[in-house]
Amino acid sequence: MTTTPARPVPALLPGLSVAHGRAHRDGAVLDLFTSWARRAPHAPALVDGELTLNYAELDRVADQVAGQLAEHVRPGELVGLCLDHSAALVAATLAVARIGAVHLPLGPRPGERRLRAVAEQLRPACLIGDPALLPPAHRDGRHRPLAAPGAHGIVAAFADPAVARGDAAKAPKGAQYTVLTSGSTGLPKAVAVGRTALGALLTWYRELTGLGPGDRHSLLIGVAFDPHLMELWAALSSGAALVVAPGAVRWDPVALTDWWGTAGITVGVLPTPLAEPVLDRPWPGGLPLRHLTVGGDRLRRAPAPDVTATVHNAYGPAEATVVTTVHSMVPGADHGTGAPPIGRPIPGAIVLVTDGNGRPLPRGEAGELRIGGQGLAIGYLDAGLTAERFVSAPDEVDGTDRVYRTGDRVLMRPDGVLEFLGRLDDQVKVAGVRIEPAEVEAALERDPRVRRAAVVARPAPAGGGAQLLAFVQAAAEGRPVDGAPLLDAVRPWLPEQAVPSVLRLVDAFPLDANGKIDRAALLKAEEVAAQQDGQDGEEEATPTGRTVLRLCRELLGRTDLTLADNLLDAGGTSVTAARLLAALEEECGVRLRAPLLLRQPDLRAVARLIDERRPAAG
Repeated sequence: MTTTPARPVPALLPGLSVAHGRAHRDGAVLDLFTSWARRAPHAPALVDGELTLNYAELDRVADQVAGQLAEHVRPGELVGLCLDHSAALVAATLAVARIGAVHLPLGPRPGERRLRAVAEQLRPACLIGDPALLPPAHRDGRHRPLAAPGAHGIVAAFADPAVARGDAAKAPKGAQYTVLTSGSTGLPKAVAVGRTALGALLTWYRELTGLGPGDRHSLLIGVAFDPHLMELWAALSSGAALVVAPGAVRWDPVALTDWWGTAGITVGVLPTPLAEPVLDRPWPGGLPLRHLTVGGDRLRRAPAPDVTATVHNAYGPAEATVVTTVHSMVPGADHGTGAPPIGRPIPGAIVLVTDGNGRPLPRGEAGELRIGGQGLAIGYLDAGLTAERFVSAPDEVDGTDRVYRTGDRVLMRPDGVLEFLGRLDDQVKVAGVRIEPAEVEAALERDPRVRRAAVVARPAPAGGGAQLLAFVQAAAEGRPVDGAPLLDAVRPWLPEQAVPSVLRLVDAFPLDANGKIDRAALLKAEEVAAQQDGQDGEEEATPTGRTVLRLCRELLGRTDLTLADNLLDAGGTSVTAARLLAALEEECGVRLRAPLLLRQPDLRAVARLIDERRPAAG
């Protein structure tokens, strides 16, 4: 089916920062998978370690799971998936679509309190995951072991219908999935995306990459991050094989490229913070990878001439169905030395750069990016939030009656290509995930030991987005409060990327002329304290220990680190570990694997491990 605007629109409006993607095509989602199960039943559909399911087998498993869910879940109700990358995740995703329910991806470790808050706010009819991790309404409800390969200990947990449906959030008609984004109220916002929007995205992506039978597409993006749905559905709607990435490759650029080769991956997606260290290394020869789509954060370098895959720099918020614009960089071309642009709108998308009043600006002037067209989400499950962010399109723009205010600052060049400049509001990106500092503050202030919290973002020391610093005022004067337990207490409320890297205790907050917290003053005081901390902790270190300590301090922005600290407890993430591995190999000549690095109790043990392996490296 082909959809065009009500009247013809130009690709560019002369002089204005408005651009239209070409006419888009709707595409079926579930129907295409079912069609491949009939046309090519014996073709490989899913590869998860030693397990391989062909299209007919995966179709049968999805039917079995759908039968389990259909007894208790009505069409249009929410089904939350608390699962990691696995055959169970894929089967459950297909099953939810098959019964007409709305898929809510939460990931394997959404945090106990965060999950409870989501369950109380949205009241999903079913949660699928480890029963020990589920909130009370589902932990104490009816359970059915999930009928999927490898789903040991995984259940479909159905809340009491009176509890689940009494005040349950209603997904809009036509919704395919709902995904959570960070919210300033302290609770995440739920965005509902329609079937037609997802179908149009997949049609574009299959055309962009040539994805089809014989291809092998990776399933790697974090489950709570909406691009994983593009990975999953694109492969299964094209006749290709979907290949589940092992956990270790999400931490380790070398392990990742090795896996691409051994698994025969031909098309893949990477979050920007992992793509950059991959592109920083020499490109391995002989990789079958043809297309690599990168997104989630600002890409700071173009692929080198030795990269043999076409790299697509994609931009798009969850509110516009994963991807809105793309800039493709083919192998062997000169792509410049600066940050690549975010490109032009994909089919069906309309982009405009506006002033503070929402009027389109002349090309070449920076302003807020607003998005319209067929890829827009239906809206938030909260009507008030929808009205605030999804607004009427300006009169100068044809082809869409509403636009989404992204809060991103961009510039449209005379040729219609968009360049990303940063954020207009307080929202920041940490390791590719959008974070509202106010949500982190609210999570900290739930702790009775905390009177008030202020969370400030600064550029990550190693590049690649922002780093969060938390400043906390204790609830009772004279009552001892330790920063580490506070961070431990806040982790269950937040995704990994939203946990502050640094927590400082303050007696009082500096105020600006308007009586608001002076965040610039907090950052300046932190710099002074960090310089003082940086003078300590190296006296008894070995040369390797000093190297490890220096690299970790640079990566984490923590000059107070000592060799007795643990990398993860000090605020390290999967992205930090990947960068540390690369830096250690470059400076020490020792190649460590991520799981081995993360098992070390402290940085002194990391240094000792490197010294033990130096002769072998030589």
